[in-house]
Amino acid sequence: MAAMAAEEEEYEAVLCVKPAVHVYRVPPRASNRGYRAAEWQLDQPAWSGRLRITAKGKIAYIKLEDKTSGELFAQAPVEQFPGIAVESVTDSSRYFVIRIEDGNGRRAFIGVGFVDRGDAFDFNVALQDHFKWVRQQSELAKQAENPDQGPKLDLGFKEGQTIKLNIANMKKKEGTAGNARPRPAGPGGLSLLPPPPGGKSSAPVYPSGERPSSLSEPAQLPGTPITDSLLSWPQPAAAPAAAAADVWGDFAKASGSASSQTQANAGWVQF
Repeated sequence: MAAMAAEEEEYEAVLCVKPAVHVYRVPPRASNRGYRAAEWQLDQPAWSGRLRITAKGKIAYIKLEDKTSGELFAQAPVEQFPGIAVESVTDSSRYFVIRIEDGNGRRAFIGVGFVDRGDAFDFNVALQDHFKWVRQQSELAKQAENPDQGPKLDLGFKEGQTIKLNIANMKKKEGTAGNARPRPAGPGGLSLLPPPPGGKSSAPVYPSGERPSSLSEPAQLPGTPITDSLLSWPQPAAAPAAAAADVWGDFAKASGSASSQTQANAGWVQF
């Protein structure tokens, strides 16, 4: 495990690469008011090349390299951001002051400027994201070392604490399902749909003595016996005898009146 941790420490990650950057000589700062890029002779940069930000473990490195050969011109290790290793100027967002080191203990402050304002923004964000990750890793390591010190989530009921459940809707649904009425069975065992609520039956009413053709006696197909279900169709009621007499009575009255008229006209002479 120690060997794997050492390999992770030696792994170098590239955070940001910008192809065009200028380096300026920075005059000594006379007060604590901050650096100003207007004092640097911006039209005469001391060096131009590319900038690359790498990370090895918790430390970030700002490397100034030649565009063609990649030869290292200067390097600035950054252990904290924002901090003394990288400072922004007070009069522009495209210029910074970084502290470079040569590996022998010698240090110097130089000015760095970007041609594009978006490159300066990416440079700043790359450093912020790296050190945000460093802080998160430190917090996770502390929690792993002392797991009992973190806040605990207690989901148990306290003494005397109760909860209330409303199950009225559940009982209502169960009662509705249990009171379902069966559908009435029609002729031949077929279930019929109930009429709509609040409406009247839509079955047509026919006058006595009349019968629609659709309700005629079912015809028996060859080889098919007549079952009870076929015989259960409603049969038309027989017409009363008085009604039949009334029908032929009108005819009788008409014939009687005709004969009497013939007799009345018999005394006339026809010319």
